[in-house]
Amino acid sequence: MTNIAFIGAGNMASAIIGGLIQTRDPQSIWACDPSQEKLNDLHETFGIQTTTNNLDAIPNVDVIILAVKPQVMEQVLAPLQSALQQKQPLIISVAAGINLNSLATWCGGDLPIVRCMPNTPALVGQGASGLYANKQTTDQQKEISETILNAVGMSVWVKNEDELNAVTAVSGSGPAYYFLFMEAMIAAGEKLGLSKETATSLTLKTALGAATMASNSDIDPAQLRKNVTSPNGTTEQAINTFMENDFEAMVEKALTAASDRSVSLSEELGIK
Repeated sequence: MTNIAFIGAGNMASAIIGGLIQTRDPQSIWACDPSQEKLNDLHETFGIQTTTNNLDAIPNVDVIILAVKPQVMEQVLAPLQSALQQKQPLIISVAAGINLNSLATWCGGDLPIVRCMPNTPALVGQGASGLYANKQTTDQQKEISETILNAVGMSVWVKNEDELNAVTAVSGSGPAYYFLFMEAMIAAGEKLGLSKETATSLTLKTALGAATMASNSDIDPAQLRKNVTSPNGTTEQAINTFMENDFEAMVEKALTAASDRSVSLSEELGIK
C-alpha cells in the first residue's frame, strides 16, 4: 500500500484524507502541520499519523501531497530539499498558481510532480480536479494520483500545463459562481413573496436536482434546457431575459478574468 504524507493539514487535506481513509489503513497516512491542534483533530477523527516536523514523515512515504498556501510554498520546501532528493517521492501539489518549474526547483529538481487543481466540493466527496504531470512522472504514478483525487470526487488530465488555468476558471472557482446564482435566486424569490426559508429550500433542491439530472443523463445541458423550455411558457420568458442581457457573454468574460488571474498568480508566486 502506498504511504502518503500531507504537508499542510487544512480543509483540502482533511477532505482528501477523509476520502482515502475509506479504503486504506490509517497508519499509511501522515499529516504534517505546525498546528498541533489541527493534527490532534485529524488523529482523533481518522487515526492517522501526525507530526509537526515535515522531515519526520518524508522517509516513511511514497507520495507527498503539498497542501500549503501558495504564498509559503517556497519557504516550506526549502529545508526539505535534501530529504526529498534522497527519498524521490511522487509530489502532488494542490496549491493554486505554483507551476511545475517552480515546484521542481524548490524541491531540488528532477522529481515526479503532478499539479492538481481541486475544488471545495471535495469537502463533501463531490470534487472536480484537473491534473497535469511532468515528464518524470510514470504511468503508475499518474494512476496513483488519479486514485487519490478520485477518493473525493472525479479528476481529469489536461493536455498541457497552461490548461490548468482554464480548469481553475471552470471548476476551481466554479462553485462560487453557482453559490452566487443561488443567492440571486433566493433574493428574487423573496421579492416575489416567498419566505427566505422557502426560497432557500426550493433554490438549493432545484440546483441539486438539475446537477444530478445533467450528471446522470447522456443528453447535454443545452438540450436539457430546451426540454424544459416550452414555447411561450414561463421558462422561455426567463431564459429570454437572460439572453437579452448577454448572459453567455457575461459568463465567458467572468471565466476569462479568472483564468487571467490564475496566470498572473503563477507569475507573482513562482520563479521569475
